[in-house]
Amino acid sequence: MSQNFTPSPALAADFPLIDHLLDLSFGPTRRTKTSYRLREGATAVDGLSWVVRDEELGIVGAISFWPLAIGAIGIPALLLGPLAVHPQRQNKGIGLGLMTHALGLAKLQGHKLVILVGDAPYYGRVGFKNVPKGKLLFPGPFDEARLLYLELQDGALDFAHGLVVAAHRLR
Repeated sequence: MSQNFTPSPALAADFPLIDHLLDLSFGPTRRTKTSYRLREGATAVDGLSWVVRDEELGIVGAISFWPLAIGAIGIPALLLGPLAVHPQRQNKGIGLGLMTHALGLAKLQGHKLVILVGDAPYYGRVGFKNVPKGKLLFPGPFDEARLLYLELQDGALDFAHGLVVAAHRLR
């Protein structure tokens, strides 16, 4: 694969391949994490699931975003993840390229806030910061030091406080 890649929208036929990529990247225990519980029964946000294809390995990168609601008034946010890159194609800019591309589209769609549980040095390269301690809670165990946010609109985190839930649970 060349250093250049082009993200393309994830298709329904890609989902089994993406699932395989996620198992390669994170292992089958990934489904036990609280972030996965926030995605159960939800549908990824339209237009924000992207993949990178490789002639040799097929899908080598994938990203999706999921609708969330925060606190008693249900401040809308997005959950980034999972973001995965095939182990044989890591450190080539695929993950950062997918994030940059998809975050730009999320902003164009009018989304204001993105959160995730992940590695601060990695996600910090596109502007993610640590959520202030005690500001957001997940419905299950999570490492508060790995809870990150990115404002797509200045001040978007200001009014978000409390329990983070899947947006469809508030309907």
